[in-house]
Amino acid sequence: MENTMNRFFLGFVITGMLFLTSCAKKTTLFEGDGKMEEFSPIEVKYDYLNAKAKIVIEEESGKITRGTLSVRAKKDSVLWFTMSPGMGMEAIRGLFTQEKIQIRDRVGRDDVNLTYLEFERLYGLKLSLELFQNVIWANIPYPVSYEDRLVRVGKKFELTQVRNNVRYFTKVETSHGKVSEFSSNSLDDRGSVLASFPKFQDINSQPFPSEVLFKIAFQLPEGSQNTRIHVNWTSIDPNSGPLSFPFRF
Repeated sequence: MENTMNRFFLGFVITGMLFLTSCAKKTTLFEGDGKMEEFSPIEVKYDYLNAKAKIVIEEESGKITRGTLSVRAKKDSVLWFTMSPGMGMEAIRGLFTQEKIQIRDRVGRDDVNLTYLEFERLYGLKLSLELFQNVIWANIPYPVSYEDRLVRVGKKFELTQVRNNVRYFTKVETSHGKVSEFSSNSLDDRGSVLASFPKFQDINSQPFPSEVLFKIAFQLPEGSQNTRIHVNWTSIDPNSGPLSFPFRF
């Protein structure tokens, strides 16, 4: 199970997840009005969401994995995904709810079935469905509180938050109200995640990420692991009707 958690789960989950190659579909870029004088970041709205992406994962060893990702979600309730390396073959299927993390590894046979508390006890990281949703769709990681540090620097707001022994640093553009840069670092130096959101696409007048680059570093007993994950979202439908989330071990 540990190999799957280290190579995939931490890549997908702790950041949300994973990818990039060019797509033929022409996307409409989101252009904000540039008038966010007060800090009021935009959080995308949906009840059910269906999305697809092309992915490229570059490991420190030089190994490169290309594939496709399908995501289904019910806001604040379920995040479901499948990954395929191609030729219609499913490699991994996952289901995240408010209570549990479940991953079915059809290749390595290393399945995951943990509550968030069990995961925290094993790996020292406190995660949640809310955090996954926010990182994937370029929202700020947590609502702002009086304990946070918020400053405006030019055309960006810079937000620093500490939650559950993790420091989050987020840059939010005044032009469109979305996160353009994100980083998280565990206070015990066990790991870090960097994310860059250079472009946003206009989906029903809402800004959703178009391209994403994640850089993930994590300390393991056998040494540090560093992975680059490129993402190109090829389709996003935030107005899907009720969806199914099939999963079984």
